[in-house]
Amino acid sequence: MRKAIWWTSLCLCFSSLLAACGGQGDTQSNSPASTSLKLQTLASNLNSPVFLTAPPGNTNRLFVLEQGGTIKVLDRANGNVLSTFLTLTGITSGGEQGLLGLAFDPHYTTNGRFYVHYTDVNGAITIVRFLVTNADIADPASQVVLVSIPHPTFANHNGGMLAFGPDGCLYAAVGDGGSSGDPNNNAQNLASRLGKLLRIDPTTGAACTNGTLNPFLSGGDQLVWGFGLRNPWRFSFDGDDLYIGDVGQDAREEINVSAGPNAGRGLNYGWRLMEGSVCFNPTTNCNGGTLTLPTVEYTHDNGACSVTGGYVYRGQAIPAAQGTYFYADFCAGFVRSFRFNNGSALERTEWPLLAAPSITSFGQDGVGELYILTKGGNVFRIVSN
Repeated sequence: MRKAIWWTSLCLCFSSLLAACGGQGDTQSNSPASTSLKLQTLASNLNSPVFLTAPPGNTNRLFVLEQGGTIKVLDRANGNVLSTFLTLTGITSGGEQGLLGLAFDPHYTTNGRFYVHYTDVNGAITIVRFLVTNADIADPASQVVLVSIPHPTFANHNGGMLAFGPDGCLYAAVGDGGSSGDPNNNAQNLASRLGKLLRIDPTTGAACTNGTLNPFLSGGDQLVWGFGLRNPWRFSFDGDDLYIGDVGQDAREEINVSAGPNAGRGLNYGWRLMEGSVCFNPTTNCNGGTLTLPTVEYTHDNGACSVTGGYVYRGQAIPAAQGTYFYADFCAGFVRSFRFNNGSALERTEWPLLAAPSITSFGQDGVGELYILTKGGNVFRIVSN
């Protein structure tokens, strides 16, 4: 996120776990703000929920991550807690640290594999694989560490998202290592895994080789797929296309969209050379033409501070929303959207009835319906008004 601390300073930290900024403002469409969507409360008693997902095609369960290290299984219909799927030990939680990401293997129904992203007792960014024992219980003894990235100096900017790409590889978002201004310039250092989008073989933890090779096998770290990220709190795939919400410093938040196939391969998203579309360090002449500029960015006007990336809607319950990408701001609480077409963000809309305080994450269930989670413990489903 931005520079502060995600949950506590969020505006300072979540502002940090999520904080950001860029160049031009987030220009809205000329049409009035839509009131055709609203929030439906599903659960309201969770402890700092930070992510929601489900196994592919699963129609009756939701898996919710609590920052402190617990994954709970909820009934998709009524939000009741069915079980505690997994409780992690040996983690550091608080601020921008904790249990931050979860991804189910595309073949989960047959191999029982799932993957989590957390910060360990030393603050290291850790990506591990587990096995399930039955539908609602995981085996804590099955843990296999695939990737461990030291993060010894600062507690913030851990990233946290995991997702499988269309190539069957496991992608992981990692922040720049923390503090303000990326003091060690990690995001531009191809030998570092900080400030990067990683592409991982989910079996070995090495570079994934499905379809194409990672771009920096020579002259960089083998796992790096894209770089120049500050704190990519949430990213998602829509088919072959890749959407990244990257938290800015003190001025701008950004959404980067890369069209597939091989979306994002080798791209430099600009940090710390740029914050959004403006120069950061150096303050002038920062872009020699090789940087990927944001598809959408917005300033910190009106209390905004930290972008929460979301998903393109591909569910069936709201046909009019098909193909719309939703995102939010943690501090301002707004939810906005656009449709990506031929490199441009079209139909940019703000949704007043989706606004909520301290939005930590969007979630997507097994059939493509979308959810909003808040730091206060709520899970909402997005529905037609």
